[in-house]
Amino acid sequence: MALWFFVVLILLSASFVLYLSFGPLKKAPNVSSLRVIAGVQYFAALLLVFARVFGRA
Repeated sequence: MALWFFVVLILLSASFVLYLSFGPLKKAPNVSSLRVIAGVQYFAALLLVFARVFGRA
């Protein structure tokens, strides 16, 4: 149960960073870095889900 809670927190964090990169911070010079960070967070959440589904976590 704690793993799913952690995955949801990661997804919320990544979604917020992505919202910021397309919203209020879209004119910032480092907006591509924010999008990369969000992508890494989505990948980490996906990796945790696959690990749980296939019995490795």
